[in-house]
Amino acid sequence: MSFSSIFNFFKKSDTSVIGIDVGASSIKIIQLKKKKGRAILETYGELALGPYGGVEIGRATNLPTSKIVEGLVDLLKESHTTTKRCGIAIPLSSSLVTFIKMPALSNKELVQMIPIEARKYIPVPINEVSLDWWIVPKEDKMVSGSINEEQPKNPEKESVDVLVVVIHNEAIEKYREITSQASLESSFFEIEIFSTIRAALEQGIEAQMVLDMGAGTTKLYIVERGILKNSHTINRGSQDITLAISKGMGIGVNEAENLKRTIGLSDKPEDKALNEVISLTLDYIFYEANRVLLNYQKKYNKDISKVVLTGGGVLLTGFAELAKKSFQTEIVTADPFDKVETPAFLSNVLKNAGPEFTVALGVALRKLSELE
Repeated sequence: MSFSSIFNFFKKSDTSVIGIDVGASSIKIIQLKKKKGRAILETYGELALGPYGGVEIGRATNLPTSKIVEGLVDLLKESHTTTKRCGIAIPLSSSLVTFIKMPALSNKELVQMIPIEARKYIPVPINEVSLDWWIVPKEDKMVSGSINEEQPKNPEKESVDVLVVVIHNEAIEKYREITSQASLESSFFEIEIFSTIRAALEQGIEAQMVLDMGAGTTKLYIVERGILKNSHTINRGSQDITLAISKGMGIGVNEAENLKRTIGLSDKPEDKALNEVISLTLDYIFYEANRVLLNYQKKYNKDISKVVLTGGGVLLTGFAELAKKSFQTEIVTADPFDKVETPAFLSNVLKNAGPEFTVALGVALRKLSELE
């Protein structure tokens, strides 16, 4: 499935940028431009990767770089993008994000000590990865998360919490090759966590949980004061719902995918069997998410103020309603397009499609900030 561009009337601008999200089942892109300090949507698009790997639409893929490039080039053409400048998100599965506690030393000493301490958590030789770290400030409300950013100053405390981000060099080279072969110019590679936080959350002091449901996995991020405090991956995603429907109802995968997309969770008596099959997968995901949420609340003696739903999987009809019954906190669906100016006549379309484009829009916003 792909979205054709409906923004052909925009002219090429040297203030335009592209955000790219290469997911397990599809590629999403967002093109923004800056005008008088405002971020304006120029075009957007999505392309399913299944057909490029000989599998059904909606299935997670593991394509070679050449096929990903082929899909990306097709999507760029279809969406009528007009710039080469871009940023690209790196999947959480290609990275490691962890927290370590360090003594409050000078930055010079920490630069020497943190890589040594981080080796305890990295399952490959240190020379095979790119490592970055940030001291977690208590009151900071900004989010970063890409390689080679300026480090914050070390606060004078007895100990400090350090967020350590590790990306395998092969992953960076893979995405560098993808953008290069697609004739794009990428200035950074950002782990999808930070793109999601930037686009999905409003700044605030309360702790919030992001539930990001993709094709192959569901990722959980707990964020407080704009700072990532915890992350967890559940090995279930929207394709597991499709496969469960196919197996449970004795139908083909394509038909199961169609039922998931067109009916979803329904309260109609004739859809009872479908409803039960879908609910089994979602009940497991919500159980695991609640476990992570409650453990955080118990550890830090703080409530999670809301759960923000994002990712293509949460677009399932009835998903948000079931989530509201499963969590004892506020449930909201991410609306990333609310952070940019869009044509008024597209407001409903973009609001409904928003969760699928959270990562791509977060990357584009980061790239746009480089023009300041």
